[in-house]
Amino acid sequence: MIAALYVETGGAYYGIPDVDPWDIDADARKYGGPWPVVAHPPCKRWGRFWGGGPLSKTKLTMGADDGCFAAALASVRLNGGVLEHPEASHAWRAHGLIAPPWHGGWVKAGLLDPGWTCCVEQGAYGHAARKRTWLYAVGCRLPSLRWGKALGDFVRLDAGYHSAEERAGAEPEIRRQRDSAMARIPKSQRAATPPEFRELLIEMARSAT
Repeated sequence: MIAALYVETGGAYYGIPDVDPWDIDADARKYGGPWPVVAHPPCKRWGRFWGGGPLSKTKLTMGADDGCFAAALASVRLNGGVLEHPEASHAWRAHGLIAPPWHGGWVKAGLLDPGWTCCVEQGAYGHAARKRTWLYAVGCRLPSLRWGKALGDFVRLDAGYHSAEERAGAEPEIRRQRDSAMARIPKSQRAATPPEFRELLIEMARSAT
């Protein structure tokens, strides 16, 4: 049995034998064990655009996630398993974790830290975008993943411009946001975990000792 923490209600982790899904209503911060975990803590306030971007009218605070990442990290360390977050997550530095190399391979997350960390692209496991991702694992088997730049053609959807002139006249920061592959994919699809990648994380958690 494993626990899947901070997952979408009715999403990819529901209906799987021996997987106990904890959605927003269950409040995964309260999970106390005893099973290993796969944790997907909220990343909105930890990513590259944690401040909401140049168009945001609200003052936001980096890491303001009501303690979700800290609780997820504690759950992985206590029960074993794996945590997933976007590449370049500010949560790594905030919690004293070493950033892994983008080209892959497991490295120690810290001199005295019990975990290992790596970078992998979910595009190599069926995501429509490359979706470079950082993993943090404790007590489980560390598989050799499909390291480096994912091969294949990835979905490039509308960037949100009405014309080439509008794109050319956009502020550089806005253009960078809209031009990213992730920005051209619907929100639900961006957040989704590909089935093959989900199974990989579940098997890692199941191997935890």
